[in-house]
Amino acid sequence: MNDIFLGLGGDGEDQHLALSRANRHGLIAGATGTGKTVTLQGLAESFSARGVPVFVADVKGDLSGVAMPGSPTFKHADKLEERARELGMDDYAYSDNPVIFWDLYGEQGHPVRTTVSEMGPLLLARLLDLNETQEGVLQIVFRHADEEGLLLLDFADLQAMLQWASANAKELSGTYGNVSKASVGAIQRQLLSFEAQGADHFFGEPALEIDDFLRTDEQGRGFVNVLAADRLMRSPKLYATFLLWLLAELFESLPEVGDPEKPVLVFFFDEAHLLFDDAPDALQEKIEQVVRLIRSKGVGVFFVTQNPIDIPEDVAGQLGNRVQHALRAFTKRDQRAIKAAAETFRINEKLDVEEAITQLRVGEALVSTLDEEGAPSVVQRTLIKPPRSRLGPVTKKERAIIQSVSPLDGKYDEEVDRESAAEVLAQKAADAAATAQEVESKGVEEVRKEPRKSTSLWGIDFGKAGKSAVKAATGSLTLIAVATALGRKSRADPVRTGANAFVRNIIGGLMR
Repeated sequence: MNDIFLGLGGDGEDQHLALSRANRHGLIAGATGTGKTVTLQGLAESFSARGVPVFVADVKGDLSGVAMPGSPTFKHADKLEERARELGMDDYAYSDNPVIFWDLYGEQGHPVRTTVSEMGPLLLARLLDLNETQEGVLQIVFRHADEEGLLLLDFADLQAMLQWASANAKELSGTYGNVSKASVGAIQRQLLSFEAQGADHFFGEPALEIDDFLRTDEQGRGFVNVLAADRLMRSPKLYATFLLWLLAELFESLPEVGDPEKPVLVFFFDEAHLLFDDAPDALQEKIEQVVRLIRSKGVGVFFVTQNPIDIPEDVAGQLGNRVQHALRAFTKRDQRAIKAAAETFRINEKLDVEEAITQLRVGEALVSTLDEEGAPSVVQRTLIKPPRSRLGPVTKKERAIIQSVSPLDGKYDEEVDRESAAEVLAQKAADAAATAQEVESKGVEEVRKEPRKSTSLWGIDFGKAGKSAVKAATGSLTLIAVATALGRKSRADPVRTGANAFVRNIIGGLMR
């Protein structure tokens, strides 16, 4: 099948979404309680059935039910079956879908991690609410770490680099431009606040491999990747930035495929307005670029939001497939949203779109999709098809069983802590401390004559020590200046640096 059945239009014709045009993106909009989540769930399972992997953020905790078949005994089952009969779905039967659960915090699914370098300074600056000056300082810290071959993997590494930058602000200013201790201190304070929200769980290794989102099962069905986002939504900026990073990673990692017969992946961005809230113009331009160009990688992005005017015009103009549920006209902003939504559809002479938007029932929507030639269809008032999977969340026991048979079981569950910037800087501090002691006891000239060797600080083996031990040691980083004065400025092994990894930021290849 080369399309997805969406439901029955008011003119009695079936409404379809062409798989070959699903990478032209889409919008699912409507007020709370009008059926957006059910529409999303139905689309996700339809894509899966046709071998297309799906990613969806479960912001309310109820999308996890896509992993289980529906049942006549479950809530709303009678309404689902009635809708199926109304649409003439003679083959309607409950069924499950292959699902992989993910969770930034590792509580309800596989942990999702990336490194600080891969996130990049631009997205980190947005997460930390940095001003332009502070963002510039963060850029300098990243650049210096890259030039010195220092891996920035987790928060401990970034904290160590910021400590070093504060102690050596004058040296950095002479090389890169003004770096003030006040700016570094502001970044450090924001970092501590960010860490208190649990964001440190997101940074580390093993880092996510994008190919794990692109799996199909033994029956050829695409896996539905469900991100547990109920806790994540308590930090809306982290939620939005994480999903934006994920889009950028997809853009950078996937090859160009043009317009494939079906998408490589369909990405549902729920609560999409959070992506654009308070986003500076430069960032919004990059978001637009990602959305426009990622379709050539075979990725379809569907924005899910309550109000269609939450999506900036430049982005909304790229959304070819639209499902508009009911809107309420309580305020002037609501009225503007209704008018704006109506104007985006191809005119149907038999339908007053503005009036219809306020009259739609639950599970009913205005639908317009791109046909095989790429032209938008005439908007139709449409009864949306019912999903075949469960409406509502899985139980803890069901989630545990699904996790236990996951194809990724054991791959991401244990965090890996290898040598990186924090350890290397601490070792430098150890060398500097030992050298300073020698200088004091023997004199500079005698020390210069001796071959240098690595030493430990307070008996800590930094190749094996955990971050807590390293954090305690990095208090002596200012002593690095002594080692530098003696001509012993060391560098990390460039093979281990993943050189220039910090450029893998929001736009990936676009920024190169």
